[in-house]
Amino acid sequence: MKTGTGLLIALVALSACGGSAPDDTRGVGFGDYEQFEIERARREAALAAPRTAIVPPPRVNTVPDQPQTLPPGGIPSSDLAAAGIGASTLPQTLPPQPAQPPLDATQPVAVQPVPAQPAAPVVPNNSGISDEQSFDAVAGRESIESDAQRRAAQAAARQQIAPTAVPERPSSTGPNIVEYAINAPNARGQEWYSRSLLSGQGRFQRNCATYANDDEAQRDFLARGGPERDRRGIDPDGDGFACGWDPAPFKQAAGR
Repeated sequence: MKTGTGLLIALVALSACGGSAPDDTRGVGFGDYEQFEIERARREAALAAPRTAIVPPPRVNTVPDQPQTLPPGGIPSSDLAAAGIGASTLPQTLPPQPAQPPLDATQPVAVQPVPAQPAAPVVPNNSGISDEQSFDAVAGRESIESDAQRRAAQAAARQQIAPTAVPERPSSTGPNIVEYAINAPNARGQEWYSRSLLSGQGRFQRNCATYANDDEAQRDFLARGGPERDRRGIDPDGDGFACGWDPAPFKQAAGR
């Protein structure tokens, strides 16, 4: 009896020190077990229920909606598109084309011939140039008979001139102005000889007008005693050249 009484006292003491024992029916991280079973039943019912998938229809030839940013006082792009302004260019769907039969490599392919274009006539850009050297041009308007007639007409119009003797050149043609120009010691306008005060501009112009050219004047000037003497006053500046005659071209030709 003492042993049983002592064991009962020990159990009472342990229960007083440790408190109440935990409920073994609770799950880890959940409330009570009944609440856990209720939540689990709801999830299984939701998973087992049939689902209806809603698939939106495909959008063809549409432009994604974009937010419109309007400046102050601007016009929406939808209103502009309705008026035909700034409408976007979208690819157009072409109508279906009929199927072509496959080509047979053994059958010849018909090729349409290209008509030949006539060659454009050659139009000479200068009607004054003879085309006698062109065979096509002559053959188009001449024949053997017409060519023979033309050659006969040319032979009839031919004139033969008998040669004559060469005219004799006079033994003296006056002073040689070419030799004088090459050997002249001075240039045109450079005074080299003294002249009389009587040689004036009026006499110079009047006498020089009697010559056909300045070469003739220079030749007559040398024949009358020039260049030392100026009998007609046609070399008033004393350079030895009458009526403005210039020896420079003769000097250049002689390389001087």
